[in-house]
Amino acid sequence: MKTRILGRTGFAAGEVGLGTWQLGADWGDVTEDAALATLRAAHEAGTNFFDTADVYGAGRSERLIGRFLKETHARIFIATKLGRFSDPGWPANFTRAAVRRHTEASLQRLGVDALDLTQFHCVPFEVLKRGELFGWLRELQTEGKIRAYGASVESMDEAFWCVEQEGCASLQIIFNIFRQKPIAALFAAARARRVALIVRLPLASGLLAGKFSKTTRFPASDHRNYNRDGGSFNVGETFAGLPFEKGVELADALKPLVPPGFTMAEMALRWCLDFEAVSVIIPGAKHPEQARANARASSLPPLTRELHARLTDFYQREVHAHIRGPY
Repeated sequence: MKTRILGRTGFAAGEVGLGTWQLGADWGDVTEDAALATLRAAHEAGTNFFDTADVYGAGRSERLIGRFLKETHARIFIATKLGRFSDPGWPANFTRAAVRRHTEASLQRLGVDALDLTQFHCVPFEVLKRGELFGWLRELQTEGKIRAYGASVESMDEAFWCVEQEGCASLQIIFNIFRQKPIAALFAAARARRVALIVRLPLASGLLAGKFSKTTRFPASDHRNYNRDGGSFNVGETFAGLPFEKGVELADALKPLVPPGFTMAEMALRWCLDFEAVSVIIPGAKHPEQARANARASSLPPLTRELHARLTDFYQREVHAHIRGPY
């Protein structure tokens, strides 16, 4: 797998990482055996960047990664997140004591001496702008509990504010063919500040794999069922903010553009990787073959300029007006 330098951390990350939200919760049931097999398959395919969060399954995702780390001697970069855990919950999560407590809990679950990267997990913008949260992470960095810190954000306003903060090493953003707004200005700002860009939802919760129909049903425990209209958290985290039926229509309209030798998912992942400002993409996987298929995007040739132009035009004409939630 090709690698890219992860901003100011200097780490050579395999450009296709693994998002592990689905190994914790909210994507239907995934057994521990299936989760561990998925982590192994991703690693064997060249992935050395795992993204998780303390809230994924109330620590389950971190614990599973911790078990995997015990069985491998390879260098895996672990990015976790904090700020959304249910205990003590909002707004008590945004205190110095809570930030320290959640950091130490992640260290214990992962079984590591220091967190490679910790990110504020889509906390309210008004809380971020108080400025003190990043100061508390700098304290933990000085103590050696974390090596780098950043933020996972919902909107470009939040992203631009975080880029300017002292020591911010990374931004995690939603970016895919259906959600192209970051290209216009954020990419240049992040590169200028050596802030790594971690891309979540590169497949728009599976829409860009092109396998759903309007009659597709998801398990009750899957956020693609209960959050498709933002009933539990930001609607942008589910299908990139598109109404499901419209998203299926749009995905179907893209199928004739898939290049020969590509699957639709590979086209979508390759599209993200064609932007130099992107440091790593973190598609999720619920079983080993998905992890291996995602990793193959790194070996594919770039999309043509003509195809990029057509996908940009498609987004502007057909997609942009339907996106809901902070953006």
